[in-house]
Amino acid sequence: MDIATLVVCFSAVLVVAVLLSELADRTVLSTAVLFLVAGFLLGPGVLDVLQVQSGDPAVSVLAELALFSVLYSDGMRVGVTDLRRAWRLPGRALVLGLPLTLLVTAALAHWVVGLPWLESLLLGAVLSPTDPVFAAAIVGRREVPPRLRHLLNVESGVNDGLALPIVLVLLAAAGGTEASGWTLATELALGVVIGVAVPWSVLRLERLRFFSAVQRLQPLLPAAVGLLVLGLCLTTQANLFLGAFAAGATVATMSQELRHEFEQLGELVAEQLKLVAVLVFAALMTPTFLVEEIAWTGWVFAVLALVVARPVALGLSFSGSGLGPREQAAAMWFGPKGFASVVYGLIVLESGVDLADELFHLTALTVSLSILAHSSTDVAVARQFIDTDIRAGGSSETH
Repeated sequence: MDIATLVVCFSAVLVVAVLLSELADRTVLSTAVLFLVAGFLLGPGVLDVLQVQSGDPAVSVLAELALFSVLYSDGMRVGVTDLRRAWRLPGRALVLGLPLTLLVTAALAHWVVGLPWLESLLLGAVLSPTDPVFAAAIVGRREVPPRLRHLLNVESGVNDGLALPIVLVLLAAAGGTEASGWTLATELALGVVIGVAVPWSVLRLERLRFFSAVQRLQPLLPAAVGLLVLGLCLTTQANLFLGAFAAGATVATMSQELRHEFEQLGELVAEQLKLVAVLVFAALMTPTFLVEEIAWTGWVFAVLALVVARPVALGLSFSGSGLGPREQAAAMWFGPKGFASVVYGLIVLESGVDLADELFHLTALTVSLSILAHSSTDVAVARQFIDTDIRAGGSSETH
């Protein structure tokens, strides 16, 4: 993959996306869909501008860096204080909804596609995380009830980190890694230790008068902490992704001020890395890939994974929770398969396990359909809450 060509393509699509952002905020047009379509058209299967191969080391490095930044930002959004304050609904989605989604997805993969149970469970784990950035109108609009926004925000910020150990354990069980169970556990634990210890130490130092940072440089401190965690994890072979999430959550827990200072910068960096990764991911897909390499049962599975797996899992999880029907329906639908699934799918592809290609194909198809479906319906669903408020207001006035 030529980096210069990638930079030119990404920059051009980004300019178009920014210029169309106001229109996208009011219509079904979506930034994520724009990058998905652009990557598909620019890839080897159509215009052949972006010459990307799945085994290209640059693809893996880009995906890992992007997921690291996304998990660091996600962790920053869900500090321990936030989780304690309003954990009831997100707790149901994570403790019950995540494993149920995994199991229902695995059952669909086994019965519809015919995958063995172990590979089906691995696919279920890869597709279980959610990414509401691809449904930003729900999370970012004030018209949507606050508890629904909080539910989706916390759930997505935590479940990609929770799904990762499951993916790695199932991958090891499937023979996709030569590391022993003890080595894998050590890497995961070391990632968490580095992710907690580094920001804790730095922020303790920052509270000392001698080491206090000036106001204009404060947003750089969390960025520097993230880079230090990244470097230490790479050096020690610790798990990058758990280190990133633990570091973000530690910063958010220890310093609300730094969390808010870093919020805008962190989200912009994470969003751009995510979009360039989506562009490259879409370039890996070709017309041949969509038509010849995926059987009709794969298409059926991808659709059912969106319209059955999460709705059934969250419907059971929220039974008796007191969540209103409209809010519950929105939460059941808005579980877009996003960036974490893309990276986990690439990890599976490069692992060399049996059926790795088929697992990646199913992941790619499901994520693509999810981005198209969820990013195109978020504005319409958000407007339903506005219409409900207007009708309720009109009804109260007439009475």
